[in-house]
Amino acid sequence: MPSPYVTLILTLDEPLLLADDRGGAPVRRYDALVGGLHNTPRHVVHPGRQAGIQFGLTPLGARALLGMPAGELAGLDAHMSDVLGSCVVTVRKQLLVANSWDQRFAVLDGWLLSLLDQDAALTPEVARAWQLLTASASALPVAEIADAVGYSGRHLRARMRAETGLSPKLVGRIARFDRTRRILQRRVTAGGPALLAELAAGCGYADQAHLTRDFRDFVGCPPSMWVAEGP
Repeated sequence: MPSPYVTLILTLDEPLLLADDRGGAPVRRYDALVGGLHNTPRHVVHPGRQAGIQFGLTPLGARALLGMPAGELAGLDAHMSDVLGSCVVTVRKQLLVANSWDQRFAVLDGWLLSLLDQDAALTPEVARAWQLLTASASALPVAEIADAVGYSGRHLRARMRAETGLSPKLVGRIARFDRTRRILQRRVTAGGPALLAELAAGCGYADQAHLTRDFRDFVGCPPSMWVAEGP
């Protein structure tokens, strides 16, 4: 589902299969995937379980580890080797022959450190705007964030689109949705009630209708249906 992170997945058994439509036949196969920031769901097809390693990168992480702005990957799903080269094949082979999770994490640590560009950085203004957009449960207005970082609203929108591929308003919506969805998932997985109106208020939505709107936009169904299907 949409989140404020660039997604990296390295499979440990069968390839990752993505379908274009919910419940549709798989149309794309990946042994290792990079998924950019997006505002629509991705549908994974599997027989009930799948093994792999997934991690998420902020825009700063994308610059430091992928060597590019996250905006260049916005809305895209790409083979990781197309982005990072043949090292992906090597590291995946090392992960497959590792005998424990400690060994796998050691492989990943070494690989990520080899990719790291310590000089990569966002401009301070963009970094601060990202922090405000993703940390604010109250969904600060874009104009207020622009004032806080010393940009005009127009310049902030241009810089955020270049860096992330998304508008500031959409980044804020996705970050709030991501927090809300994770809270809801933990709540119902633990056997508790959904309490959607309370959840909406606690996560900064004006009301439950606005929460439902985001679920429809970002998941394709209302939260009640998502819960019923088993998050």
